[in-house]
Amino acid sequence: MGRRRRHTPEQIVRKLREVDRLGAEGADLVAVARHLEVSEATYHRWRNQYGGLKAADAKRLEELEREWRRLKKTVADKELEIDAVGEIAKGNW
Repeated sequence: MGRRRRHTPEQIVRKLREVDRLGAEGADLVAVARHLEVSEATYHRWRNQYGGLKAADAKRLEELEREWRRLKKTVADKELEIDAVGEIAKGNW
């Protein structure tokens, strides 16, 4: 099996456009997935996630997801701090 690669959202959108072109030329899904060097499952996941997006939209989506992960981590850290302060205030340390 080959080395696993991470594709940027922009690359995925470009590849999906290429798939649309190849599909219009009559290529079947197996041949298209092989040409893109991804599995059929990856193709379907990309299509579901990025199907109607433009490259700029995909990039913005990735930025928002990254920000969401950062905010979730911040909230989790603050909740731990609050729990620790509560335990110290009770004298359970």
